[in-house]
Amino acid sequence: MVLSLALHVYDEAVSGFLPFYNQSVLDLRARLGAFPAPTFTFPVWITGLVTAILIAAALTPIVARGGRPIRLVCGAVAVVMVANALGHMLGSMYFGTILPGFWSAPLLLATSLWMARRALFAGWQDA
Repeated sequence: MVLSLALHVYDEAVSGFLPFYNQSVLDLRARLGAFPAPTFTFPVWITGLVTAILIAAALTPIVARGGRPIRLVCGAVAVVMVANALGHMLGSMYFGTILPGFWSAPLLLATSLWMARRALFAGWQDA
């Protein structure tokens, strides 16, 4: 899942996701009066995502050992990534155009569903 997330971040970065996201947040704030999502500059956004991916990759050996707390965290992250992937795919259908991040979203969806299934149902060893 970490590798598919890295590919997804690359896809977003090269296809203009951040301007789309920032404009969406600003439009929602204008329409609703307030909206709790932040806007980002590119350096802050990409640095945060790359850092998160590197940390996740470094934690892979710990995750592979399993255990109940690890399964819970992995399951929660997987559910968030399923929502992320579906957001790109369903958003593309809603807006009638290919949204930034769309091309890698199916792979992210598949690996996230695999992780969710593994975390919730496979019964990794409880350490």
